[in-house]
Amino acid sequence: MIFGSVFAEAGGAQLLRGVFSLQFAQFLVALVFAILFPVTSAAVLNFAERKVMAWMQDRVGPIHTGPKGSLQLLADIGKMLLKEDVHPAASDRLVFLLAPAVFVAPMIATFAVLPFSPFLGLPGTALEVGILYYVAMSSLDVVGVVMAGWGSNNKYALIGGLRSAAQMISYELPLMLSLIGVIMLTSMLAGTPGYPGQSGLGTISVKEIISFQSVADWPGKGLAFWDFVFKGNTPWTWFLWVQPLMLLIYYICGLAETNRAPFDLPEAESELVAGYLTEYSGLRWAMFFLGEYGNMTVVSAIATSLFLGGWAGPGVGYLTASDMAWGWQVLGNLLGLGYFVTKVYLLSVVFIWIRATLPRLRSDQLMQFAWLLLLPITLGNILATGFLSLLANAFRLSTFPFLLGLGVLNWVALLGFLWLVGRVTRITTRKAQAPAFQAHLRLRRVPPRVDEAAS
Repeated sequence: MIFGSVFAEAGGAQLLRGVFSLQFAQFLVALVFAILFPVTSAAVLNFAERKVMAWMQDRVGPIHTGPKGSLQLLADIGKMLLKEDVHPAASDRLVFLLAPAVFVAPMIATFAVLPFSPFLGLPGTALEVGILYYVAMSSLDVVGVVMAGWGSNNKYALIGGLRSAAQMISYELPLMLSLIGVIMLTSMLAGTPGYPGQSGLGTISVKEIISFQSVADWPGKGLAFWDFVFKGNTPWTWFLWVQPLMLLIYYICGLAETNRAPFDLPEAESELVAGYLTEYSGLRWAMFFLGEYGNMTVVSAIATSLFLGGWAGPGVGYLTASDMAWGWQVLGNLLGLGYFVTKVYLLSVVFIWIRATLPRLRSDQLMQFAWLLLLPITLGNILATGFLSLLANAFRLSTFPFLLGLGVLNWVALLGFLWLVGRVTRITTRKAQAPAFQAHLRLRRVPPRVDEAAS
């Protein structure tokens, strides 16, 4: 009894110390942020989409509900919560009801490995296989879409689900391969002057990849102003400048993975009513809606972390240094969070811009683009990065010539990619329009009938 009492008291004291510790408070803040951020982000992006697309299309957008239409989203949320949840009589009830949760769960789980600032993140941010975890979670969305298509017992929904399965599987490969170049860069840079890690050992941890995008030397080092601006924030070392083509390909694959225009064939309203969403209404439809906009945020957040320095910005590294007071460290983390969210939303606006600009692709164009264009280019980038790395090691070059050569090669490849996409688009468009032009020419060659000429 005495031993049990002592053990309980010691365990209780240890538990209280853990609950009231700084690490536990950090965990709670990160957990609440990771849960609320996808929900609020979906709301913000939806309102931004309406306003940005209205501005691009010379319209007004929502204006009646609240100041400048700012409360329109609350009205829509209330409508979806109060709407009747209709179940088709002949549907596979269990599959139909579980599909929205299966679609949303991987999106929320992905936030476990996303660091929002130097000290704000869930325990998963320290996961050494963060990129692998993200790719695994992103590939599970297709299960929810196929379940929605199958469980609805509707031919339009089923076609939309099968389209989504083919599309997500096809674009998952180039998406994953586009990130391998970044991982190879960390392997080449690890242990060299100004970079963390051990020589030759790269990383697939999201947080560590962010640390590889800043160096320990910058202009004016030792002066307070320049230390404030550049400590932990050296934009010229972001992987954007070395792998711009891979950023573009990753972003294109992200568009396809989230079923956004011009890759929105699974929902194609002009031919499939609403695709796999046809039979859903109310709160279950809202869960798919949340998943789509949440995945937009995830794609933008990964692009920000791997190519744009993550939370890096003036003042973050300086204020979050270990020798700074606790209050300054909190301010530095809030500043880093602001930089991170700003970059994420700027990339998310590009999703909206593309939707307002590009028409929907045909199914054959969708598959050809993934298998005949994106996949060979990503494989070629891996080979080129490896070849330049071998050359740099063979001639014992520093990291600067390697990064310069890889950057020049990638920018040239980016220009070639844009030229090739434009050329292929023109050729396929002319090929698709050829039957209509030929029919028009045949009509012009047919001579008028006698009765028409007499009249």
